Amino acid sequence: MLVLARLQFAITAIAHYVFVALTLGLVTYLVIMQTRWAVTGKEEHRRQTRFWGQLYLVNYALGIGTGIVMEFQFGLVWSGLTHYTGNVFGAPLAIETLVAFFAESTLLGLWIFGWDRMGRVAHTVVLWLVALTAWSSVYFVLTANGFLNHPVGYEIVDGQVRLTDFTALLTNTNALSAAAHIMAGSMVTGSFFVVAVSAWHLRRRTGHEEFFWSSMKLALPLAPVFVALTAALGGVQIGFSVEQTPTKYGERSPETAAVIRDFTERFGPDEYLPPGISRTAEVFMVIPALFMGAVTILAILFMIKRNLIRRKVLLWLLTAALVLPYLSNVSGWVFREVGRQPWAVYGVLKTEDAITPGLTSGTVLTSLLVFGGLVALLVLVDWALLFRFARRGPDATQLGRPPEEDTEGPGGAPVLPAQTTADPSSPPSPSSPTIRTF
Repeated sequence: MLVLARLQFAITAIAHYVFVALTLGLVTYLVIMQTRWAVTGKEEHRRQTRFWGQLYLVNYALGIGTGIVMEFQFGLVWSGLTHYTGNVFGAPLAIETLVAFFAESTLLGLWIFGWDRMGRVAHTVVLWLVALTAWSSVYFVLTANGFLNHPVGYEIVDGQVRLTDFTALLTNTNALSAAAHIMAGSMVTGSFFVVAVSAWHLRRRTGHEEFFWSSMKLALPLAPVFVALTAALGGVQIGFSVEQTPTKYGERSPETAAVIRDFTERFGPDEYLPPGISRTAEVFMVIPALFMGAVTILAILFMIKRNLIRRKVLLWLLTAALVLPYLSNVSGWVFREVGRQPWAVYGVLKTEDAITPGLTSGTVLTSLLVFGGLVALLVLVDWALLFRFARRGPDATQLGRPPEEDTEGPGGAPVLPAQTTADPSSPPSPSSPTIRTF
């Protein structure tokens, strides 16, 4: 039952994180695009914001579904964790939900329906606020997760964990380093998404070369910068983790033996080193990052030396490389969470004690199949819609479409309302203007 419960949470958490990584990366590029439009007033920047913004909204909307599914886990399967540490663990999650998420959703609604109803600057400020609330959500979620990996600012009273220092919780170095690392990794995901979609259109010559060439020139040079930044921040995170969760790194940590002896004295004999999948995930986290750096640097060199649009093999490679940031991000998350085992709260609460009392294997298996199938469906629908809207190109974008472009021509391209020819022998209708002949 423990394995099924852990597998269920892993599936829902990973599925949600797949959406989050792209959402955070894309909204940051949207801020850049719309800010350029607000400053210059150029229509090309407005079109870029509308096209990539529509893809962002598709991913955001379906990602909410996976987040709701994941929240059910704490009450359904892991009530032992919430009852024991809810006074601390639940505080940042409540702030994230009430402040960051609700504020983000409200602001996003203003941004969606504010096209041509708000001034250019005001509309851009709203998008900036959307991005800031999105990034703050990451901080509060990682504050809760950081407590699981490195519990601080608490005491145990009457068999429950109580918060004693809220400042210590918010400034937990484990949470801060993880949040910075994940933010940089999300920017890698957003960069490769913009590059991949642009490369697909450039390779197939869909008629929007200038549009996607401009998007490519924005994201491609930044991709290796964010890859390097993610690696550097990962190193910082490892530096804190070696001290705070030494058993995660097995025999590589000199403190491991002493920590295991302490755990054995306090909690009894157990396997206090993480399972082998943790080490495997670490490898799969690093290798794709090396390939991402190599691919983007190679692409930039071709962009400088030659016309990248004519290099179809390289464009195909940039499209296929979209899988790399997802593989690296998911592997990093698995390494972080599995590496904490056998603890739900490191050194405080074992995972086996965090499960809801009275659960049966049949119940957990049923919920695993239901929730697993639901999040898998959401992921498939998300990627199907992203591919559909990305393939149609900027002319078919519905977000922020001016009123005069409400009709569509062949292939979804907007057209202006057709001119009608009046019959000179028939009187004009009362609802139409009089046609004069000179």
